Amino acid sequence: MRFSVCLKTHEPFDDLVEVANHAERTGWDGLWYTDHFHAGPGEPRPECWITLAALAARVPRVRIGSLVTGNTFRHPPVLAKMAATLDHISGGRVVLGLGSAWSENEHRQYGIPYYTVAERLRRLDEACAVIKLLFNQPVSDFNGRYYQLERATLEPKPVQDPLPLMIGGGGEKMTLRITAKHADEWNIYGTVATMKHKMRILDQHCADIGRDPREIQRSAAAALWMSEDKAFIDGMKRRDRGQGAMIGSVEEIREVVGQYADAGVDELIIADYNLGSKSERIAAMDTFIRDVVGR
Repeated sequence: MRFSVCLKTHEPFDDLVEVANHAERTGWDGLWYTDHFHAGPGEPRPECWITLAALAARVPRVRIGSLVTGNTFRHPPVLAKMAATLDHISGGRVVLGLGSAWSENEHRQYGIPYYTVAERLRRLDEACAVIKLLFNQPVSDFNGRYYQLERATLEPKPVQDPLPLMIGGGGEKMTLRITAKHADEWNIYGTVATMKHKMRILDQHCADIGRDPREIQRSAAAALWMSEDKAFIDGMKRRDRGQGAMIGSVEEIREVVGQYADAGVDELIIADYNLGSKSERIAAMDTFIRDVVGR
């Protein structure tokens, strides 16, 4: 099982690099960055792929990926070119995380068409097909409803064969079917129970199209509240923290991580947005990777 960190996006780049290099040195397996154009009022939010490229050049060893790129934000063939280029910069460590995009406000502010849910998902389906063609074929033609390729080439090809395509999302009728068709990896924010439920549906979609479900790695993202202060933990457990919240002592968190592993989760991604200051985040990461994971 891999353990990764989804890095806090609204912080100075030097702090981001320090946290990322600390994660690499202390045994974490991957670094993820979310793809959004703005945070709260006045909060900085650097662009995802430029930041990933800078991290790839500054942080060795670990996998680096987007959690996840909004498909409507960038033309899919251009995104494929970006990902392949970054795979060379990183020496073959990139995961292209892709989703249908959900933030209407970001689309409206930047003048990007938002479309309906169904249309965004149909665009995601075509985008996955386009990207995989460009990664794998010397010359590609594609005549879709939304995207077209005409004798299109992508060189150099990614270092990895294949460069993993991760689809993010848990929609049971369309997103998980798109995942079954195209994905090398899949991610949602989810509890153990949620992961088990969604994985059963994903497996059924794979069976329906004749794909071996074992070809798709599964990852869960979760926020972490870990403390030996029982009163604090009890208070946090009484609050609704949404799907994917892990709340408890070190021993309790270790048990939950074991449950993710037993469920068949290949990677657990810890979001660090709620872990406090830079020093507090590093301390929490150290406790988790040392005392929970045992590295």
